[in-house]
Amino acid sequence: MKVLVINAGSSSLKYQLMDPETREVLAKGLCERIGIDGRLTHKIPAKDAKYEFEIPMPTHAEAIQSVLDALLSSEHGVIKSASEIDAVGHRVVHGGEKFASSVLITADVMAALEECIPLAPLHNPANITGIQACEKVMPGVPMVAVFDTAFHQTMPAKSYIYALPYEYYEKDKVRRYGFHGTSHRYVSARAAAMLGKPMEELKIITCHLGNGSSVAAVDCGKSVDTSMGFTPLAGLPMGTRSGDLDAGILEYLMNKYGYDMKEMMNILNKKSGVLGISGVSSDFRDIESAAEGGNQQAAMALDAFRYGVKKLIGAYAAAMGGVDAIVFTAGVGENDARTRMAAASGLEFMGVKMDAEANNVRGKETVISAPDSRVKVLLIPTDEELMIAMDTAAIVNG
Repeated sequence: MKVLVINAGSSSLKYQLMDPETREVLAKGLCERIGIDGRLTHKIPAKDAKYEFEIPMPTHAEAIQSVLDALLSSEHGVIKSASEIDAVGHRVVHGGEKFASSVLITADVMAALEECIPLAPLHNPANITGIQACEKVMPGVPMVAVFDTAFHQTMPAKSYIYALPYEYYEKDKVRRYGFHGTSHRYVSARAAAMLGKPMEELKIITCHLGNGSSVAAVDCGKSVDTSMGFTPLAGLPMGTRSGDLDAGILEYLMNKYGYDMKEMMNILNKKSGVLGISGVSSDFRDIESAAEGGNQQAAMALDAFRYGVKKLIGAYAAAMGGVDAIVFTAGVGENDARTRMAAASGLEFMGVKMDAEANNVRGKETVISAPDSRVKVLLIPTDEELMIAMDTAAIVNG
């Protein structure tokens, strides 16, 4: 079975064509500058080949057509007919309380996605546009929506409720939703497989650390808490996002500098996080380089981020009444040994013992804790696209 995985942004579109059974990626790529001019980067992993094209893409429909043309090309294609694409899996950021699992896209589902737009005004419209573009270019091909929020719908009320007047939850659905759910679900399942135990017997803390970061408590295969909240702005300090802070700071800064809410939110989303603290970059590699060169603000930014991860690990171990495994994943989690070591060190009291040599690795599925560590610490590269493809195949095949 061949599944086309689509992740549509406002002016970009990522894609992968894969076989979820063999896990082979036949082709992948990126459409950029949609609505401006249009650029397509197309890769064929088996050939280690990369192709770049300038193609007019006034809308997402032209972008999808460009993807199909690339997949079917006699020179750089991987299929002979569009009919070889059995289904399309779409990443959708927000499903609200309506969706606790992936679903086959129908007219009713599309209507529900429209209702969720106020919860994710920057993401859901683009996701919806991507779905509509695929339906236009590939009529009749079954399509599945896979939600970032769905995995966290198992959280109990004590985890997701905010201490606001209850009417804001009842009327406006203001609550913790959490994000990166597809990644947390994938790596927690892989952790169980690596440990050779059923998910139903394990307490796992998954740390998705990258430009956007979140930590989740996965108890017996279900998310029971996570650090992102009503929006992806909450939780850890990230590349440019502030993470958790005292809401009174907003009033203080807005009054002092005359910011309106739009300006304030731009600061919290685009100018804060490790970029804001370090004054250097939102890229952790740049910040580490600056810290090594003696930049104290850069060192402080790294310390604050790593300390935040460690606090969440401790909190979620307490929330679950113990922990069997801690997983590091995503760009920083998979590639930054120093961040992993800093976040997982000093936790010997709860059964964590790191192994510096085992931890000296990048992007490889492996155990990085000491052999005698009661709590296993794992590095597991995430694969959200594979998870989307697997969900799509399962739903389409009934």
